[in-house]
Amino acid sequence: MTHSVDPIMLSIPERLETERLLIRAPLWGDGTAMNEAILESLEELRPWMPFARTAPTLEDSEKHIRLARVEYLKHSELHMLIFNKHTGELIGSSGLHRIDWDIRSFETGYWIRTSCAGKGYITEAVNGIADFAIRELEANRIEIRCNAKNVKSAAVAERAGFTLEGIYRNNRRGENGELENTKVFAKVRGIEYE
Repeated sequence: MTHSVDPIMLSIPERLETERLLIRAPLWGDGTAMNEAILESLEELRPWMPFARTAPTLEDSEKHIRLARVEYLKHSELHMLIFNKHTGELIGSSGLHRIDWDIRSFETGYWIRTSCAGKGYITEAVNGIADFAIRELEANRIEIRCNAKNVKSAAVAERAGFTLEGIYRNNRRGENGELENTKVFAKVRGIEYE
């Protein structure tokens, strides 16, 4: 693929599987499962995720899912839901964001529902999504950005083989309103993968 291809013309698969996970684009109707997972995990998500400032209604979650579906189809953002492949339970969300199709650069972020944390699911999902970006989208760069205080998120990036490139100091306001730092991790073609 050349950099001049219009992203809307790309055929991008809507699902991938890892050993334990089904990772797929959102579908209308996924709002119920998303809402349940967010409400269960609100206290853990609140310090890091703007969408967790207040508890979303079922309608809020379904609206988010429908907008995410449209963005996936337009290839402007590739939101993905993470399901336990054996139980069908929605266990979290990830995807590829801040897309620059010209240089094939993507950012991945993630969250997991509280009852599924600590089992390696997010590291497995990040590895699967990074492989998907490399194989299907010819990624030249994949980033993970996280609040410098978010030790668990940074640990996922490290376990998934991303290199800490630097720390942006006082570059964002945290959920508490204070200035905070952001860690930037990346995998780059020709360095961390071919």
